[in-house]
Amino acid sequence: MNAYGPTSLARLETCHPEIVEVCFEVIPVFDHTILCGIRDEAAQDEAYRTGHSNARWPQSRHNATPPGLSDAVDIAPWHLAPPHIRWDAEREFILLAGHILQAAAALGVRLRWGGDWDQDRDLYDRNIPFDLGHYERVC
Repeated sequence: MNAYGPTSLARLETCHPEIVEVCFEVIPVFDHTILCGIRDEAAQDEAYRTGHSNARWPQSRHNATPPGLSDAVDIAPWHLAPPHIRWDAEREFILLAGHILQAAAALGVRLRWGGDWDQDRDLYDRNIPFDLGHYERVC
């Protein structure tokens, strides 16, 4: 059975409890890793500088309040064989999104996925950059 490793668990602990609940619902059926929960100012500035985020500190949902809890999480499908994360495997990210969004709906958690920012179920309108590993609470 799939399970989170210590690094994923530590990152997940920085997320809002609703995000944690959704992730634990999905890990047994679809192996994935937690890439990022909360980002401090330096990490957010670096993510923006390198193009991994469209938001500056503190506008990202990774910088949300209350302090210490992120309203966003970055997740990637995990493979036992290297490379463990396959960034070009768009279909796997989309499949994982189906599991994440289905679990969220079943739990009554409203999430927005970075593969469908406007939530119109059209993944190819690409009016905003794709962020296939990003999920955030809709508050």
